[in-house]
Amino acid sequence: MARHKVEICGVDTSKLPVLTNAEMRKLFAELQSGKKEAREILVNGNLRLVLSVIQRFNHRSESVDDLFQVGCIGLMKSIDNFDLSQNVRFSTYAVPMIIGEIRRYLRDNNPIRVSRSLRDMAYKALQAKERYVAKHSKEPTSAELAKILDLPVEDVVFAMDAIQDPVSLFEPIYSDGGDPIFIMDQISDEKHRDKEWVDNIALKEAMSKLHDREKRIVAMRFFYGKTQMEVAQEIGISQAQVSRLEKMAIKEMNQDIGP
Repeated sequence: MARHKVEICGVDTSKLPVLTNAEMRKLFAELQSGKKEAREILVNGNLRLVLSVIQRFNHRSESVDDLFQVGCIGLMKSIDNFDLSQNVRFSTYAVPMIIGEIRRYLRDNNPIRVSRSLRDMAYKALQAKERYVAKHSKEPTSAELAKILDLPVEDVVFAMDAIQDPVSLFEPIYSDGGDPIFIMDQISDEKHRDKEWVDNIALKEAMSKLHDREKRIVAMRFFYGKTQMEVAQEIGISQAQVSRLEKMAIKEMNQDIGP
């Protein structure tokens, strides 16, 4: 139906073809025997794979068209380097390469500057990681990466951390259809555990009107700096419920305290 039509880079995604595994193997055999037209069919037949990968990055502000084009570069590299003799599905081989291509693009356009030497080390680690995944179909540990690169584990971890994309504290990380839970909700406050503002009479009165469970949540969250997950575990309810009760309690207290 028309309402399901989504165009990316002028491509109608609702009409993208899907190749079976048998068709894929036949086309790869043709490509490797010199039939270049098989490459175009393989690219068009795997664009849905690129679409599925770029959905992992849909929380970012980058243009979907740009991510799609970069993902297609990763797809074409995967097609050109795929070894048909290996007993591995093409998607298993291609997805890490597409992700790697997109991550490289995002890192190169990252406003936070990282030293060249550290970035080069991180790129080498990522390349080694991609080769490892392609060979073993699983991600290597930091220790395994360090061994491959003949570097200290600490240096590899530091380099990989340095090129990670910054994340907003207000980025939603969970939603069950109700109020979303943000990264901010996961951070405990180690600095403000004193009870200075508890002495405020108006606040005490507002808290006294809350139900026991809401009162306990407010105290644990704002007096003791606990995360919503910690509160949920201690009280025995879900984190989503803690989030809802917390918001309700704050709303009630604001009404009591006034402007």
